[in-house]
Amino acid sequence: MMEKTFDPKAIEGRIASAWQEADAFRVGRPERAGAAPFTIVIPPPNITGSLHMGHALNTTLQDILCRFERMRGKDVLWQPGTDHAGIATQMVVERQLMEHQEPGRAALGREKFLERVWEWKAQSGGAIVEQLQRLGASCDWSRERFTLDDGLSRAVVKVFVELYREGLIYKDKRLVNWDPKLQTAISDLEVVQVETKGHLWYFKYPVVDDDGRETGEFIVVATTRPETMLGDTAVAVHPTDERYLHLHGKNVRLPLVGRLIPIVADEYSDPEKGTGAVKITPAHDFNDFEVGKRHGLPVINVLDAEGAVTLLGNEAFLQTIDPALKAKQDKGDLTILSHLHGLSRDRDRGARAAVVEYMKMDGSLEKIEPHTHMVPYGDRSGVAIEPWLTDQWYVDAKTLSQSALAAVRSGKTKFIPENWEKTYFQWLENIQPWCISRQLWWGHQIPAWYGLRRTGDKSPGLAKFVESTEAEAISAARGYYGTNDVRVANEDFDSGLHPDFVGGFAAAQFLDDQPGASRVIWRDGNVLDTWFSSALWPFSTLGWPDETPELKHRYPTSVLVTGFDIIFFWVARMMMMSLHFMHEVPFRDVYIHALVRDEKGAKMSKSKGNVVDPLHLIETYGADALRFTLAAMAAQGRDIKLSTQRIEGYRNFGTKLWNAARFAEMNGCVFEATFNPRHTSLKLNGWIVGEAAKAIAEVTGAIETYRFNDAANAAYRFVWSIFCDWYLELAKPLLQGADGPGKIETRATAAFVREQIVKLLHPFMPFMTEELWSITGTDELPRASLLALAEWPGLDGCENPEAEAEIGFIVELISEIRSVRAEMNVPAAAQILLVLVKASPETKSRAKNWDETIKRLARLSAISFAPEAPEKSALMIVRKTLAALPLQGIVDLEAEKIRLAKEIAKLKGDAAMIEAKLRNADFVARAPEEVVEENRERREDALSRMEKLAAALVKLGGA
Repeated sequence: MMEKTFDPKAIEGRIASAWQEADAFRVGRPERAGAAPFTIVIPPPNITGSLHMGHALNTTLQDILCRFERMRGKDVLWQPGTDHAGIATQMVVERQLMEHQEPGRAALGREKFLERVWEWKAQSGGAIVEQLQRLGASCDWSRERFTLDDGLSRAVVKVFVELYREGLIYKDKRLVNWDPKLQTAISDLEVVQVETKGHLWYFKYPVVDDDGRETGEFIVVATTRPETMLGDTAVAVHPTDERYLHLHGKNVRLPLVGRLIPIVADEYSDPEKGTGAVKITPAHDFNDFEVGKRHGLPVINVLDAEGAVTLLGNEAFLQTIDPALKAKQDKGDLTILSHLHGLSRDRDRGARAAVVEYMKMDGSLEKIEPHTHMVPYGDRSGVAIEPWLTDQWYVDAKTLSQSALAAVRSGKTKFIPENWEKTYFQWLENIQPWCISRQLWWGHQIPAWYGLRRTGDKSPGLAKFVESTEAEAISAARGYYGTNDVRVANEDFDSGLHPDFVGGFAAAQFLDDQPGASRVIWRDGNVLDTWFSSALWPFSTLGWPDETPELKHRYPTSVLVTGFDIIFFWVARMMMMSLHFMHEVPFRDVYIHALVRDEKGAKMSKSKGNVVDPLHLIETYGADALRFTLAAMAAQGRDIKLSTQRIEGYRNFGTKLWNAARFAEMNGCVFEATFNPRHTSLKLNGWIVGEAAKAIAEVTGAIETYRFNDAANAAYRFVWSIFCDWYLELAKPLLQGADGPGKIETRATAAFVREQIVKLLHPFMPFMTEELWSITGTDELPRASLLALAEWPGLDGCENPEAEAEIGFIVELISEIRSVRAEMNVPAAAQILLVLVKASPETKSRAKNWDETIKRLARLSAISFAPEAPEKSALMIVRKTLAALPLQGIVDLEAEKIRLAKEIAKLKGDAAMIEAKLRNADFVARAPEEVVEENRERREDALSRMEKLAAALVKLGGA
């Protein structure tokens, strides 16, 4: 006997253990020999991570696909793994050391610190995997990979070395997102834009003639960053701005430092903004850097790695200042610059305030205006990010992107929804060099070694040896220096200082200067961007660079499921790397899911306090309820507005299924091996089999085309409405009546359809369905396998038009009567007459066959037939049959018409007001996104309600 209720807490863990013990998700099971492969690589979550709603949605959708294809007989590999998460993991361990009052990273040294990180990973790094398993992820966990494991590390080194030798990886001095607190470059994805109330400072730069004398004319520039004006190397104006045409090619003198800088014509300047003239600081602004490249401007860095002003000793700066100031500097008398040197970029008390004060004293400050603007902050450090000029390693992404663009344009890889292709194209068509080096210790250390140039080699910079191993680097250095006496500097020689490894450089100089000393090389202390190893994920996890059977059999993979926010950071880079090294796309389809928002449509964030914890939801409602909610709401291109009410509703759906299974069990519904769904004698049973066939086809087609919400909703409608509400209700007289062939067939049919339902729902609700599958087996017909390994249902050819014509008519007739009763306020206890007008012989026969059922379910006093509809009746058309409900004496029809008309008019006015608001471009632009979405939903609700009330009014003969 089934338990009265399904208890997720008691059952989910047991079911998960059963899957694990049976190796249910292991690839290459014996019965799948020769089966078609289906392969998905999981977007590797960070080892520091905890399950969030994005993970829950992404994992649920992937799991639906994997369970679906596994049941369809394919040999499924859902490749799991985790990402080492360079910055995040290093921060966690450094914080832990600080909390335990232990020596910090610098004191420990690289080797000891990394040992501590690996210890932390072993103890805490698997939490996210356990959480994915709680959600029901059917990955082949025996194949779990880690971006820093030996195999993936070997792949990373091979890719780096080969791309370097092909000229596609190189070192360059460019602007990066520099985090002054973490002392490393970071990716755009690790930068958050924060709205900040600041100011616009308007500075006057004097125009000078060809001899450098001031003409008396000024050009005014507006800036939000006064402290960077020390590094200005131009002023830009739009080429067509008539105010400045006469100044093209002229120079201005930069206040405070006296540097002569040109006025350049560039379309970057917007004549409509500020004064139309902008200061150009190539070393401290990404847009300015591009302007500088176009015009060949010098790049002068005036901030150090910690964001402090650096002027004294800064040759690039000092060489460009006014000669008189330079002379003072040489004498040690440079009051202003000496004061500014070393000041923090602090917004209120540091260099900014000092520069503004000096500009004011100089007469070069015209005015200050309040100004709200976006400032980039590091998402982990919480400090303002500095565009900073530094030496880093880069990938020539422009070259690699060409094949990635071509693959999508030709249809080799398709995006679903298709509109995301435009985003992909826009990013790749405007791609910049990819900065791949990070000033961290945790990660893939860059396989490059440095040494001093040999005597006679006048090439700039240090000698570089990019090799796969230290032994190969030593061998290359021996060849370069012409001696076998080459050694690698130990960690003591590498101070870790960014960016030129000053410690190693100094050590090499010292050792090379000793008589008979060996040549010294030292390794690059930086590590690779985490996204670099992730870019290799589709083929490195399958064994590359080895020629493994998995790589041969399963590459390219079937589909990638991921979020829109990493199309560029991950999807595009996987496309580039895979096409370059595998000469084939990494996946055929890319399904881009939307964002999970709160119930009001607001983006979840800790600062708003609206973050929903999926683990809490699983604990409260069970994994199945959360999974089904996410699937049912995962419409292509539409964000999910998640509410606990929806999850509770889908938990109730599970309860409905459980109760239906108990009802079937209590009424002796046991699956019969001899039951043939194509040969039912009763129309009711033929009808439910046909409806099951339709539902299976609909769910199958929807999953195949990544319409997860359509699939879930089709299954929901069939189970809740058709099977539970209609079939079991219509079958009660047979199931609870006298024994006979009809009862036997109905029991077998109910059991058979229940089997199809648990299979149909398994990809969405794996725990409850696996439990139902287990407990509804019998001693006579034991389960041959777990449901996870059972065959996907297929009922092609089981549609029964004749049965559907009869039962479908009965269902629609009762539904219409119920609708009229509700919309027209017919008292619940009122027994009313149903008149079928000019009914055909088939309709009369159906009505008579189901007379008692119709009267019971629609609360009718009788069913009659007439050539005309009685007066004062509500009229309905059910499958071309006119049906009338005489309501005189039960409902005041005239009053009801007036009520309906008033309510329609009110709804019409409400909808018009909302529509006017939504047509207001200013409202749509300024209102929070969730408020705009709420108004759209209110408009749709009003229009939908109007439509229903208008239909009710028509039934009463109203206009």
